[in-house]
Amino acid sequence: MVPFIDLTRHYKEIQDEVFSAVRRVFEKGRFILGEEVSAFEEEFSRYCGVRYGVGVGSGTEALYLALKAAGVGEGDEVITVANSFIATALAISQTGAKPLFVDIDPETYTMDPNALEHLLRRQKAKGGRRRIRAILPVHLYGHPARMDSIMDLAKRHDLVVVEDACQAHGARYQGRKVGSFGLLGCFSFYPTKNLGGYGDGGMVVTDERRLSEKLRLLRCYGEKEKYQHVLKGFNSRLDEIQAAILRIKLRYLDQKNEERRRKAEIYRRMLKGEGFHPPVEDEKARHVYHLFVIRTKRRNGLQAFLKEKGIETLIHYPGPIHLQRAFRELGNSKGDLPMTERYAKEILSLPFFPEMTESEIEEVVKNIRSWIR
Repeated sequence: MVPFIDLTRHYKEIQDEVFSAVRRVFEKGRFILGEEVSAFEEEFSRYCGVRYGVGVGSGTEALYLALKAAGVGEGDEVITVANSFIATALAISQTGAKPLFVDIDPETYTMDPNALEHLLRRQKAKGGRRRIRAILPVHLYGHPARMDSIMDLAKRHDLVVVEDACQAHGARYQGRKVGSFGLLGCFSFYPTKNLGGYGDGGMVVTDERRLSEKLRLLRCYGEKEKYQHVLKGFNSRLDEIQAAILRIKLRYLDQKNEERRRKAEIYRRMLKGEGFHPPVEDEKARHVYHLFVIRTKRRNGLQAFLKEKGIETLIHYPGPIHLQRAFRELGNSKGDLPMTERYAKEILSLPFFPEMTESEIEEVVKNIRSWIR
């Protein structure tokens, strides 16, 4: 059997450090918004190349709070993609705004700047009272969106950019880390992420002190002083135990990302000539391979065959957000986003994690070849 992911392998490498860190938290007796959270906020924001970090309860809440801090609310619209986990769009809806979906780049599966420009021109030509307030690009599967083009369009149309970097810790575009381009960048520390804790967690990063202060209010009931609430806030706090663990794992992030890149290259080499579309790395980007996603028109048959052979695979994501029942009030239809809809039927995530052995990759590829022949 080849597991899709095995989180215990990295844990075994660092378990002594983890035990020590958790013990330290228990001995201090403070479990919410203490020294560990403050230290991790500083360390992770510095890693991203920005000035401030605000730890929150999850990646979903990071997106929601970032949009709120940016002033997105009732009556606004936010442009994003439908090829993402549904949390991207849910965060928009939770602010009272509506998601507007654009299609994806056929190579990187991230927001297509040409589709974005077409939408913005179309809306401008229509005039009217539509209130597009922000763009929310997703750095998907570990690959950065084309931030140069997106930031240029945002500037020309006076729009805020909030980055969904929940799957791309440490990825770079034109030498800059993701999360450092937009007004705010959002990260998840769900256990399976490139930088994952042993529970939920998230962070918003920004260069704007004013926004960081607003986020600190929003994450804790809008409370400026004890029982003095200046905003309608929320309860979304990264806990001390997760922060202590994430501080340890952050030290290994670059090393683990390099391992991901190496394993991805092994997969790519072994699958060459087999008729699949492997992940592509844009020449301006540095992919960190949160997932290793291939494309094949016979996806369902391949997945069923691999399951029989004890090889776990997943689909990220089988149902585009714009066609989900939860968003039916938006009036989207099949055919609205051709690339997104096509690839939802073809993509397959193969087993992939930094500690995966070369023999496990060989086992996966051997069975794929067996299925082809």
